[in-house]
Amino acid sequence: MERTELQWLTHLIKCHDKDLPGLRLMDRYYEGKQPLSYMAPELQAEMQETVRQVVINWPRLVVDSLEERLDVEGFRFPSAAEADAELWRIWQANDMDEKSQQGHLDALIVGRAYVVIGTREDDPLTPLITVESALQMYAERDPRTGEVIAAVKRWSESGPDGKVEHATLYRPDATSWWAKTDGVWAEDKEYERDDHEIGEVMVEILANRARLECPDGISELADVIPLSDAACKIATDMMVSAEYHATPRRVAFGFGEEDFQDENGRKVSAFSRIIGRMWATEKNRKTGPDGDGADVIQFPEALLTNFHSTLTQLATLVASLSGMPPHFLGQAADNPASADGIRSSETRLVKRAERRQRGNGGTWERVNRKVRRLIDGVWNPEARSLETIWRDASTPTIAQKADASVKLYTAKIVPLRQTREDLGYTQAQIDRMEEEDEAAARSAMHRILDGDLAAFEAGTKPPPEPEPDPAAPPGRVPVAAG
Repeated sequence: MERTELQWLTHLIKCHDKDLPGLRLMDRYYEGKQPLSYMAPELQAEMQETVRQVVINWPRLVVDSLEERLDVEGFRFPSAAEADAELWRIWQANDMDEKSQQGHLDALIVGRAYVVIGTREDDPLTPLITVESALQMYAERDPRTGEVIAAVKRWSESGPDGKVEHATLYRPDATSWWAKTDGVWAEDKEYERDDHEIGEVMVEILANRARLECPDGISELADVIPLSDAACKIATDMMVSAEYHATPRRVAFGFGEEDFQDENGRKVSAFSRIIGRMWATEKNRKTGPDGDGADVIQFPEALLTNFHSTLTQLATLVASLSGMPPHFLGQAADNPASADGIRSSETRLVKRAERRQRGNGGTWERVNRKVRRLIDGVWNPEARSLETIWRDASTPTIAQKADASVKLYTAKIVPLRQTREDLGYTQAQIDRMEEEDEAAARSAMHRILDGDLAAFEAGTKPPPEPEPDPAAPPGRVPVAAG
């Protein structure tokens, strides 16, 4: 039985509420605000504010190392040799350079983000594209096709009667706005209902590591969180040990509270008795019949190297699971690695980034397919074969990249435009270069047509034969300079 819009709305909100605790937990780990694990409650109660949790934010490092390699450079139709200028104009008009980065980041953290496509009232030729957080949005897929069949976005606003809950419901043929009043959802009359009748929900999902049984993605932090918890616990324990054992501990026998006073008779604080003070007393330290038994002894300080080795081992496990090079986690050798060694250590990280490019590229291609539908009024069959152009995820040296690209171009394996793309130039830079190439070619052609062949002849004339050297031995020809 087909659900009504109200039934869809309440169903999606219930599903979203069920997911929110897990999403918020992943978000806290990325921000370094996770609760301290493995610490005994009795110790926490005793320490209180003396030693706070030490957070080693490996989750953020793991996510950022991948996200930094996910940069969209343009979109290309299958029959075109260069990126589509109109799609890139719309992309730039929606500030998608920044928003796509935020979408990739959220998808890596919580497993998914959402992209919403709509129309602009003031500019019908520039559709509106927004990227939404999974903390505010939820979508449901068709189990047969995998396409989105319904989605909801939720937010709250402060009003005279307190916070008012709002929601937007996205369905294949309409988008509607709702508000919750007295605990009941009703369609919000302040917004005009959009019966677009396109036949598809104008929402796409940016899913991280999507699987057949989990198409909406999995957080990149799932494997790292237990190790991060352990590292935070070890680091906190190290600070507790530094507080109590890293400085020499003293024990005084035969002294009372009245002996710990300054020259004015004021008591010395407990901390001053522990660190940084020289003790002196007039008491007899003899332990025989003539003494009073007073004595002061000092225990050796504790070393913290056992904590260091444990943190190093945990960092090694994080590098193994996340594919990050060891030097990303501070495990640098005494001798710096060569450039080839560094590139080799980044192989797994580069491949993981390329996998994310493939998955996210499909989402951006579907987004642009719907953008073209809003502009043209009909579906464009060629848009199904759109290609997303990504910046190279690897980090080769400039000289190495230039050498390889020039060799491919001179061997006529790739055209000049592809060579410039391989060198990392943006589509706008490439367009500017091609304009300058055309201007230079026109200028040279005009000069030839005007009879100025000097430059052409200078470039094609073979170099002159070297003059014979009278002092050279017979049979030897001198080599021309240059």
